[in-house]
Amino acid sequence: MSREFEMSLMGELQFFLRLQIKQGLEGTFVHQAKYKKDILKKFNMGDSKPMTTPMSTNTALDADEDGEAVDQKEFRGMIGSLLYLTATRPDIQFAVCLCACYQASPRTSHLQAVKRIFRYLKFTPKLGLWYSSGSSLSLRGFSDADHASCRIDRKSTSGTCQLLGTSLVSWSSRKQASVALSTTEAEYLLWMKVTLSDFGLRFGRIPLLVDSISAISVAKNPVLHSRTKHIDVRFHFLRDHYEKGDIELIHVVSANQLADIFTKPLELQVEGVNNALIKGEIESQWTGLIALLV
Repeated sequence: MSREFEMSLMGELQFFLRLQIKQGLEGTFVHQAKYKKDILKKFNMGDSKPMTTPMSTNTALDADEDGEAVDQKEFRGMIGSLLYLTATRPDIQFAVCLCACYQASPRTSHLQAVKRIFRYLKFTPKLGLWYSSGSSLSLRGFSDADHASCRIDRKSTSGTCQLLGTSLVSWSSRKQASVALSTTEAEYLLWMKVTLSDFGLRFGRIPLLVDSISAISVAKNPVLHSRTKHIDVRFHFLRDHYEKGDIELIHVVSANQLADIFTKPLELQVEGVNNALIKGEIESQWTGLIALLV
């Protein structure tokens, strides 16, 4: 690259586009602690009371047409700031994306939900992504869906995450157009498989872990029963690649489904809540995914 472009050596990468990178012998830690502190101050949430989760399990947001309208510009600013933070904070992905659906006409209930996310950031100031240098290069994915979770159109929410060894490399939370198992996670895994092959890495069947036995049965079964005829043909993309040996659909119990955090609000069970927790010393039983954040 130095032959084609004018370049200068600026030392080890530590700060880039509000991402903070700390490199060591054991691995690389990527976080946005300074950015988080800045947006808490910007939206006057620096002195707010910390919350243990970004969203209550009892929260059921809808259009709330009878609710009091709030400043749309401020609401959109808060959402935009939080969306950028999801680059290193997958634990807030679902809550932020859900609140983002109401930017066109935000109400007090929506603003309260967004403020709770900021209060959760106060509780977890130093979380980020950890990429261990000792991690294996095995590729796997998790997929989950919360059936008919949207209160407006009753569409399902799909959550996916992909890991290279113990390193989380991609995740998403999105509303599905169908109740069937989405092909997105499989497509991404296959794309990663092809890309990593350019670096000399070879993979056999890539495990895709799903907690729905019915979704696995539909993908593996070449016979379309009457109950599955409503599923679009493109969803049998999974079955085709299963038969080719590219992916392996594996059932995982819901308690070990890492993608669960991208489909619904979850409880955080912590013993002895005190000020030490606010400093980031968290004993989390939320999901196994949080264990990937340090």
